[in-house]
Amino acid sequence: MRGRLASNPAFAWLWAAHTVSLFGSLVTRTALPFTAILVLAASPVDMALLSVANLVAGLAASVVAAPWVDHLRRRPLMLGADLGRAAVLGLVPLAAAQGWLTLELLYAVGLASGALDTLFEVAQGAYVPALVGTEMLVPANARLAASASAAEVAAFAAGGWLVQWLGAPRAIAVDAATFLLSAGCLGRIAPGEPEPARRAPRQGLWHEASRGGAVLARDPLLRALSLADASAAFAFRAYSAVFLLFVTRELGCAPGVLGLVFAVGGLASFGGALAAGRAGRALGPTRTVAVGLGLLGTALLLVPLARDAAPAGIALLVAQQLIGDGAYTVATVHEVSLRQARIAPGLLGRANAAKRLLDTTAMLAGALAGGVLGEKLGLRWALALAAAVPILAALAFSRVTAGTRGRS
Repeated sequence: MRGRLASNPAFAWLWAAHTVSLFGSLVTRTALPFTAILVLAASPVDMALLSVANLVAGLAASVVAAPWVDHLRRRPLMLGADLGRAAVLGLVPLAAAQGWLTLELLYAVGLASGALDTLFEVAQGAYVPALVGTEMLVPANARLAASASAAEVAAFAAGGWLVQWLGAPRAIAVDAATFLLSAGCLGRIAPGEPEPARRAPRQGLWHEASRGGAVLARDPLLRALSLADASAAFAFRAYSAVFLLFVTRELGCAPGVLGLVFAVGGLASFGGALAAGRAGRALGPTRTVAVGLGLLGTALLLVPLARDAAPAGIALLVAQQLIGDGAYTVATVHEVSLRQARIAPGLLGRANAAKRLLDTTAMLAGALAGGVLGEKLGLRWALALAAAVPILAALAFSRVTAGTRGRS
């Protein structure tokens, strides 16, 4: 199954599955909150609970999934996650059509989909090296990031209009269908995954999950890398907690316009994925991560400078997407590749789960911090303080990894 990516059909089918499922997920990222707002008249507290439900599920799944990902074949886990997400999300349009859609059901959907998202992503991160080999990790992850960016362009460009044309619940049905298509792509991968590691005698969930965390903590580079990326996750969630309120209530942006602005970010991410290899060769992987995080924070600072939805304000939103999304994609390609290359295959699934646990904890803290800051200081200051976090993380990461730059 290994070799050049162009002649690797197993990776091609994984790539396709990754792309279509991400497209659907991004549609739901728009449609699920709008279902709560437009159909169920959700309050700010209701919206916070919807976000927290998804994060808590991811947090729990990171612990529960850790012992299994390295002891089971990864492709069946991903197939199960796809089929589960299709079934769970399909409940929303069904419930809306039958008249029994409630906020409690949306919370349950957020919990289940968050857990299955985590399982899929942890398994995929451990599956890619088995398909392409260590020597092809950077180009493989760059291709995954590029297609994710293309999916982002399409999903955000279409998501707002799908909500307006079809209604939010029917837009979620589009997502459910993409997971069925993703499962079909995974089903086309020929058997041949390496035998999973034999499970150790009854060590317990926490022991197994903590082994992945120990792998990240023992390696100075992986430890610094994980903390820097968790800081970005914290900042993103704090930022997103108030971003939609800011751009809709204070700037007066319409959903369709915002969808097009987000699509620009997808184009920037696509460009970043294409440039990731060249940037890594020019700067070294660790310096590339630091520069990417620094540019991300700088770009996020542009949004609170906007005053309204006039061309100047929209230009600042677009500039943030162009600079920040592209830079963060470059950083992410090298962060993932460094982690995959430095961790033994038999521990990679648990390490990915530990990394996801750390990120989800940071996101949960960020969501709460963003809400509190927005309430106490105002939306504009909350955005500015969240944007400062990746800049500080980049500076700290550069200092810690000064002796390891250029090494992978």
